[in-house]
Amino acid sequence: MKYYIVIPAHNEEAFLEKTLSSLSEQTLLPKKVIIVNDNSTDNTEAIIDTYCEGYGFYQKLNTSSSKEHLPGSKVINAFRKGLALLDDDYDFIVKLDADLILPKNYFESIASVFNENKNIGLAGGFVYELDSNNEWVLNHPMNKKHVRGAFKAYTKTCFKSIGGLKNAMGWDTVDELLTQYHGFEIATLDELKVKHLRPTGKAYNAKAKLMQGEAMYAMDYGFWLTLIASFKMALKQKNLKTLYHNMKGYFKAKKTQHQKMVSPEEGKFIRSLRWKGIRKKIIG
Repeated sequence: MKYYIVIPAHNEEAFLEKTLSSLSEQTLLPKKVIIVNDNSTDNTEAIIDTYCEGYGFYQKLNTSSSKEHLPGSKVINAFRKGLALLDDDYDFIVKLDADLILPKNYFESIASVFNENKNIGLAGGFVYELDSNNEWVLNHPMNKKHVRGAFKAYTKTCFKSIGGLKNAMGWDTVDELLTQYHGFEIATLDELKVKHLRPTGKAYNAKAKLMQGEAMYAMDYGFWLTLIASFKMALKQKNLKTLYHNMKGYFKAKKTQHQKMVSPEEGKFIRSLRWKGIRKKIIG
């Protein structure tokens, strides 16, 4: 199968070389990799240039966006710019972070999943991060069918059906909800252990605190689903302030009539899907 990768990169000199090295050693190599150098002020561009010179499938795109590292908007803006350089001659497309080490068979395994089941539209492995004992341990949300935003792989038909990636916080949740709305399945592969070199969310600034609640409003969760999801998030993070910030962001978005990411029909489907998931966990 043919696949394209887009990598948004902002000041990634500490990690990018390891990511590109693991990409270059894949048993199924990509047709094209667009590395979007987004306003970097370190040696990111020099690392990109080295790989562009050494391998024919790498291509650099220099761009400049906001210096603020807010979840959603900055990274998806960069992704979209990279995507604009690609044609439609691919079987699946990947949004990849610049701070990962992938197992050598990662994309060969993803291609096999897509080949074996045409109903699967989105697939990925699992994130592992170093703990305090310097050991690589699983770091994943409670829903094991969720593919982390760090390494999303979509079939072309699925990607086109969901309208690409939304330019907002929550893009890596609403994509999966819309994937299911359009009749596709999501596959996660336990054996694909991806090393994540930067702990999740470490680069985000204080402005991001309210954005999760705003995203839940934009995904048309409604009050009760937002409350339940925020409470679960607060428990997982062992921080009740998360619940407060999420709900504050939700009510702020509701007051200002923040733009929704989904249509009324999609919103109805999303709420129904979420409530079914909650009932299933309660009943067992």
